[in-house]
Amino acid sequence: MDDLTLEVEAGDIYGFIGHNGAGKSTTLKAVVGVLSFEQGDIFVDGHSVKREPLACKQVMAFIPDNPDLYPQLTGIQYLNFIADIYGVGKAQRNELIKKYAATFELTDNLGDIVSSYSHGMKQKLVIIGALIHKPKLLVMDEPFVGLDPKATYSMKEIMREICASGGAIFFSTHVLEVAEKLCNKIAIIKGGKLVANGVTQEVIGNESLEETFLELYNEK
Repeated sequence: MDDLTLEVEAGDIYGFIGHNGAGKSTTLKAVVGVLSFEQGDIFVDGHSVKREPLACKQVMAFIPDNPDLYPQLTGIQYLNFIADIYGVGKAQRNELIKKYAATFELTDNLGDIVSSYSHGMKQKLVIIGALIHKPKLLVMDEPFVGLDPKATYSMKEIMREICASGGAIFFSTHVLEVAEKLCNKIAIIKGGKLVANGVTQEVIGNESLEETFLELYNEK
């Protein structure tokens, strides 16, 4: 990454756009503390990812592009494990598990072993696990991949709810049409460099996000 500076504020649904290999996943993993970085710093809710990683992780959640779960656990065991890590009380966890399992039509499968889940079911389980401690910042890498249309719609509604309640979302996606409609802010990255960012409508002007993206990528 080359001198990347972004500010995701409370209430933002911030889309992070770029081709394969542009540096999106690397950036997201640095934000959540999965990858270390040499220069600069990242602050989450006033805490430094470098110096106070636990304080940062307590207020955010990460949904990777490829859900890597514990195959020997059942769905409900996995969710309780995540809730235990974040110190979520029984009442809150039970309420949110019930709510989101119903939303993503996973209720009947929570007693099943994770290894029996399809890719889409694993993605839904990871999403529920990420929401269980009510994160202030939700970081997601291609969150709609593997989700059916109904789950995709539900996910977009949940994203809007999080931001309406003062949270923030920073996510990468290749689905430019969704990003254009959903995001109030957009950042476009090319070869590790930020080539455009800001309020979505100001970035794209009178064009579509797809047209803006292709123009920026065709520039030498």
